[in-house]
Amino acid sequence: MKSQDIRATFLNFFKQKSHLVVPSAPMVTKDDPTLLFVNSGMAPFKEYFLGNGTPKQNRITDSQKCLRVSGKHNDLEEVGYDTYHHTLFEMLGNWSFGDYFKKEAIAWAWELLTEVYKIDKDILYVTVFEGSDDADNLKMDTEAFDIWKQYIAEDRILKGNKKDNFWEMGEQGPCGPCSEIHVDIRSAEEKAKVDGRTLINEDHPHVVEIWNLVFMQYNRKANGSLEELPNKHIDTGMGFERLCMVLQNVQSNYDTDVFTPIIREIGTITNTKYGSDTKQDIATRVISDHVRAVAFSIADGQLPSNTGAGYVIRRILRRAVRYGFTFLDKKEPFIYRLVAVLSDKMGDAFPELKAQKQLIENVIKEEETSFLRTLDQGLVLLDGIISSAKTKEISGDKVFELYDTFGFPIDLTALILSEKGYTLDEKGFEAELQKQKNRSRAASEMSTEDWTILIDDAVEEFVGYDFLEAEVKITRYRKITSKKDGEMYQLVFNLTPFYPEGGGQIGDKGYLETPQGDIVYILDTKKENNVIIHFAKNLPEHINGSFKAIVDEKHRNLSASNHTATHLLHQALREVLGTHVEQKGSLVKPKSLRFDFSHFAKLTSDEIQDVENFVNARISGKLPLEESRNITMEKAIENGALALFGEKYGDTVRAIKFGKSIELCGGTHVKNTGDIWHFKIKSEGAVAAGIRRIEAITNEAVKDFYTDNNAVLSEVAALLNNSKNPVKAVQKLQDENADLQKQVEQLLKDKAQNLSSELKNQLQEINGVQFLATKIDLDPNGIKNLAFALGKEYQNLFLLFATAPSKEKAMLTCYISKELAAERGYDAGKVVRELGKLIHGGGGGQPFFATAGGKNPGGIPKVLERAKDYLK
Repeated sequence: MKSQDIRATFLNFFKQKSHLVVPSAPMVTKDDPTLLFVNSGMAPFKEYFLGNGTPKQNRITDSQKCLRVSGKHNDLEEVGYDTYHHTLFEMLGNWSFGDYFKKEAIAWAWELLTEVYKIDKDILYVTVFEGSDDADNLKMDTEAFDIWKQYIAEDRILKGNKKDNFWEMGEQGPCGPCSEIHVDIRSAEEKAKVDGRTLINEDHPHVVEIWNLVFMQYNRKANGSLEELPNKHIDTGMGFERLCMVLQNVQSNYDTDVFTPIIREIGTITNTKYGSDTKQDIATRVISDHVRAVAFSIADGQLPSNTGAGYVIRRILRRAVRYGFTFLDKKEPFIYRLVAVLSDKMGDAFPELKAQKQLIENVIKEEETSFLRTLDQGLVLLDGIISSAKTKEISGDKVFELYDTFGFPIDLTALILSEKGYTLDEKGFEAELQKQKNRSRAASEMSTEDWTILIDDAVEEFVGYDFLEAEVKITRYRKITSKKDGEMYQLVFNLTPFYPEGGGQIGDKGYLETPQGDIVYILDTKKENNVIIHFAKNLPEHINGSFKAIVDEKHRNLSASNHTATHLLHQALREVLGTHVEQKGSLVKPKSLRFDFSHFAKLTSDEIQDVENFVNARISGKLPLEESRNITMEKAIENGALALFGEKYGDTVRAIKFGKSIELCGGTHVKNTGDIWHFKIKSEGAVAAGIRRIEAITNEAVKDFYTDNNAVLSEVAALLNNSKNPVKAVQKLQDENADLQKQVEQLLKDKAQNLSSELKNQLQEINGVQFLATKIDLDPNGIKNLAFALGKEYQNLFLLFATAPSKEKAMLTCYISKELAAERGYDAGKVVRELGKLIHGGGGGQPFFATAGGKNPGGIPKVLERAKDYLK
């Protein structure tokens, strides 16, 4: 059975069991501060398990794309070494929200596996929770055990501990016992030797878990205790790639048709054969796995970067690059060429891959090119570390600096050191790495108490589109503590005018006012698992009373101006540059806006002006806001609304229209484009290959911008003696400066020629080499010209020039005749690297010419004294 059919069969089976089939949610999370990526099938449904939302239907099924790079079995550095763990994987799941429970979940799982997929019952094992004698004091899940006995022999039902058979979404929240279904695909000979029961959850590559049935029946509180959930839920997850391995009768996930097309393409590109070399096989598995993770992430809107989720993606891609570099001898970009195969294979199930194919290829290629440059630079730096080492063991802190500052992979460092006869101080490196992790953990550590429920009101109405003030009650609150913000309180109201951060727009600020006139400031507003949360430094004195919630009107209006401007900007870019332009991210604040979009080239000054003019024409046109709330997605798209890849939309959406600009959006907007006043682009540049970024301002920020510019212009005019035409005056100064520069250059040339004659007389012959080490007073370009001029007259020249342009700056220049460098192995780069330490600096270059800079001119005499040592 092909992988496409396996996926379709699963979804159709549960569709026939009255489940609603929903598409995979974007892999990048939007309103869950506990996750960077969806890491399990249940993550997109957390709000329903937490009681913060109502699902479209009580029975749902899907195939969810997930990403894991840490945790049990999922350390990034281990992926590729076995045949059944991945960074990106599909999780086939069926869900019940307060509907059916253990009886149906077990019966349907067994029916699908044994009757529909026709998996032999004799190769299946199941596990049930054995109970615990810890603080939870939980009893064995006898209910699940008794149900399983109806389908499978009792000796194939194993009792599992809390680690394997009690599932929790985190330190707090819904949880419960689970039943895992394992499959044993070993040969008959192996099964005869070792009982499969003994290999369950023992990391055997051919005795693996394929399905986990989680019975959500408890809630874990902040104090660690458990309470029964009022409604019981079912959360199941089956590993798609593992299921394909079983049904396609192969011994590895990588031998299924999910991976084989990519693996074949890697072999073609690298001229290698999968299965012929262990190290090459590992590299091939790493690359085939990682390209999937990176491609899906980019398709969902997450680009590689140096922070957060973007850093995770960059790490994954760089790991793939270095495996290709080290084990497949690929020194140029090639991973981007695999995207076409991936798109062909999975594009029907995940159309975002086809729609974003060109962008994915561009981003991956640029990232590869950039990291390959880093590897080249790292190799030079590593050579410097080795050459300055006093022992055969390289210190861990030096290697950590190479890893942390320059991104040079530790495993590649260890490999190179080994090849050169050196060892790595691994304990020292691990100690530095642990220090960094501790610093990072301490900075982000946060403790969260349980919610204190004041009013049992699960539905929180947002009224902020229509009102900036509202009478509210606090329905629940909790205290959070972090190193960054100290103690804070999170408040939830029965209704709220405060807009929570989302859609690129930051959250509202404002205050709560009591009837007595007391004030509690709302410092920020966010959305977490479908709940609008208000952040305050303190609680109101009369917490059960009524309050007037008041939004900071100026803060809101300026944000609204910038948000509407992003819509007009999007329309302008598509009009000026073409309809290939798509929004790839935004940030809307009161003072400015940032807009990322897909485009293949830097905007010209004319294009920038055209975009500005287009937006300002719509502002001058005073276009009214036309808002459509709670319309169907289909109706909105039919009306011409733009939907963004990577966004999660519900059955009903909100459409925002200004003239011909129509977008799906949950943000706040001006009532009329005239309220924006004016739009000004401040910068345009690249974010990644095929992604550009515009930063712009509107409203008061534009007024401030022009006020500041006028002030600067007045200062310039004053410096130009209040010239009536400051532009012409500046041009005149530039022309005069250019003439003076030419005169200076001629004077320096003359000085260098005179100096050349003097220096020839100072040359010493040492061991057949014309040698000179001296301090001179010339600019860097003059020194270089002088060195090469002397080099033309001598075939055996070794020069070291030092200069001190200022009290805190020193420079070294080394020139060695190419013939001399080749014959005797002299290296100007090595000379300046080593002598550069004496001036508290460093540098490098080629064997025949190199330079170094430092901040200690006082070290120059020692430099000149030691230069002769290189001729001994």
